Amino acid sequence: MNIRKISPDQLQKLGMPSIAYLKPVMMNGAAAYAIHAADGTPMAIAADRALAIAAVIENEMNPTSVH
Repeated sequence: MNIRKISPDQLQKLGMPSIAYLKPVMMNGAAAYAIHAADGTPMAIAADRALAIAAVIENEMNPTSVH
């Protein structure tokens, strides 16, 4: 794949299914971490970052933080 000529659809799928993004969020007034697939699909919410990372690794994916 020529990365300089990647389509928006190909870019969205880049990293599927090996990368999961962790994003800090507020859930019911408490800090939490949202876990999203590489294409942005929400997958889960974890109470803290360590739990989010453990869940991603347990599912044989690589966690990446999003700020």
